[in-house]
Amino acid sequence: MRADFPHQVREIENTWIPLADGTRLAARIWLPEHAEAAPVPAILEYLPYRKDDGTAAADARRHPYFAGHGYAAVRVDLRGTGASDGLLRGEYLEQEQDDALEVLRWLADQPWCTGDVGMIGYSWGGFNGLQVAARRPPELKAVITHASTDDRYRDDCHYMGGCLLGSDMLKWATSMLGYTLQPPDPRFVGEQWLDMWRERLTSAPTLARDWVVHQRRDDFWKHGSVAEDYSAITCPVFVVGGWADAYTNAVPRLLEHLQVPRRGLIGPWGHMMPYEGVPGPAIGFLQEALRWWDRWLKGVDTGIMDEPFLRCWIQEWVPPDTYYAERPGRWVGVDAWPPPGAAERLWTTRADGVLAGVAATDGMDSSAPTTPADATLTLRGVQECGETAGVWCANGYPDEIAGDQNPDDARSMTFTSEPLTAPLEVLGFPTARLTLVVDRPQTVVAVRLCDVAPDGSSLLVSWGLWNLTHDEAHEQAVALEPGLERVYEIGLRVCGHRFDAGHRVRMAISPTYWPHAWPSPETVTLGVVIGASSTLSLPVLEPGSIEAPVGEFEQPEVAAWRPDDPFSIDERIRMITSDDGGHHVIEDVEVHEHTAMPGVRYSERARDTYRICTDDPLSAEVVCSRETVSDGGRYPWAVRLLATMRCDEAEFIISEDFAASAGDQEIMQRSRSFRVPQDHV
Repeated sequence: MRADFPHQVREIENTWIPLADGTRLAARIWLPEHAEAAPVPAILEYLPYRKDDGTAAADARRHPYFAGHGYAAVRVDLRGTGASDGLLRGEYLEQEQDDALEVLRWLADQPWCTGDVGMIGYSWGGFNGLQVAARRPPELKAVITHASTDDRYRDDCHYMGGCLLGSDMLKWATSMLGYTLQPPDPRFVGEQWLDMWRERLTSAPTLARDWVVHQRRDDFWKHGSVAEDYSAITCPVFVVGGWADAYTNAVPRLLEHLQVPRRGLIGPWGHMMPYEGVPGPAIGFLQEALRWWDRWLKGVDTGIMDEPFLRCWIQEWVPPDTYYAERPGRWVGVDAWPPPGAAERLWTTRADGVLAGVAATDGMDSSAPTTPADATLTLRGVQECGETAGVWCANGYPDEIAGDQNPDDARSMTFTSEPLTAPLEVLGFPTARLTLVVDRPQTVVAVRLCDVAPDGSSLLVSWGLWNLTHDEAHEQAVALEPGLERVYEIGLRVCGHRFDAGHRVRMAISPTYWPHAWPSPETVTLGVVIGASSTLSLPVLEPGSIEAPVGEFEQPEVAAWRPDDPFSIDERIRMITSDDGGHHVIEDVEVHEHTAMPGVRYSERARDTYRICTDDPLSAEVVCSRETVSDGGRYPWAVRLLATMRCDEAEFIISEDFAASAGDQEIMQRSRSFRVPQDHV
């Protein structure tokens, strides 16, 4: 932790940013001591996660750091969250962007600001940084976006490959609903806080229903997806991701399609800032951010634009486990995307389960017998396939990473190469081109890429999902004709991985992947037409092709703005069991607790349970509970939620129960439920 900065820093705990409609947004600001006499650029982080308690500890590690280096660091609560006025109606709405434009103008007009503003954020703040940039406000000069996406349907926590994400759809809807139900801070809004809280509870957004209603890539999802028009962004963008994070696909897409000054960074980390990155190695990311801000907000040539277009961590094999403090590997530099040194290498499927390499000159490797083009292998779906997948998006806690894949490999159709005679490095998007036939009108398909060690352990490298009823754009859906062969191209998550000599490459295919993919209404038997009809393509790096110079990163630094939190707790556990009803049960339990302010403890407890029976896809059920408590202060409060999601042959069925209390007084208790027709998901 660092306390010695070039500038002394003062904090404004709360100030109001007035909007044209009379709404006030709450902001916490850290300023260099003499900013009014010597104005500085501003850096905005714009979130719904409550600056006064929810993110207070995390904010104090990075924003004073920026202020100490000559920036006004500003953390603003979205409308309807934290201490801000109004109501939050949903994710990334036009209202949120409109408000941001007013915030930027307000910042630029302050006497302590030069008029130049940058936006930084990961997750929600990374999303809206891109979205606001696409509105081209003149005050916004640069963006740092981390763990975000350019496409809200293809790469977010709601759908993947046109498949409803059973692991995260309700999980995130319940978490986000919990934030919207929490009260404003009475210290700043005064005695009207109870009335404001009741309005939030009465007007609680129907997030889960809204997201499940839109089961295709329609205008609902296109709004806020900058992939609809990359050219709308005209300011420089620094794009950051991590291999254990769920949003890293957007990094190479943004680098490829944006036409502004840009740089990319991918490390081994989960959904967190790289200065605290797990798996490690963590890096001095705040120093990197300063180099970006100094270049684009102060006009200082820091050399960052002379460095590789993309710096990324090529991961090496590690024994499969559900948690890594660090991942072995090395930093490499790439000067363009797609990487100039990457060549597509094709692998074909064989009836004996071998994944056979194809020679570059004469087609099939002469050592591998060919397979008749009409040969078809079949697999009846096993509903619990997916138990070893880990969470959809890791946050650096225990029991999140995918473990040994052998249990799910046994539930899948697998094709495994002979031991490699030389190392094989992959950087890019693997693609499976499969000719498939099914016996039901609706199904999903999961494809996994694994690194199989000489001891037989199977390490997950990448994976992808596809809803076979959807077209390539996910805008149309048509029931499948049983028995009809069709060709599908299934993209897997971007990856950077080294397969060692002696290891084997495995492709695993299954018509189920619970709880990530919500199961099809009926158990499916999947047929794969093998040989040249079903292949795996890997973006393989030629040896030495991407060794652009990469300097060493500095060690992580954060601001020592607050003392160490004696009450900080971050615990997580995953349990996989069976119950008396024959269900396979996955249960995730998390506890997070920290000191929000002197004498006040802010705690969050979450439990997510996923149940399914082996041969009954309609038994799938997700149950999410949340409890958020603020105690020890003058105004103690608590919010508790319980949400469930299941389905029958025709509909999704969602129920939500929530209650709020202030001390011993119950403020409100509500129950609601929704039924949403299934639309080929």
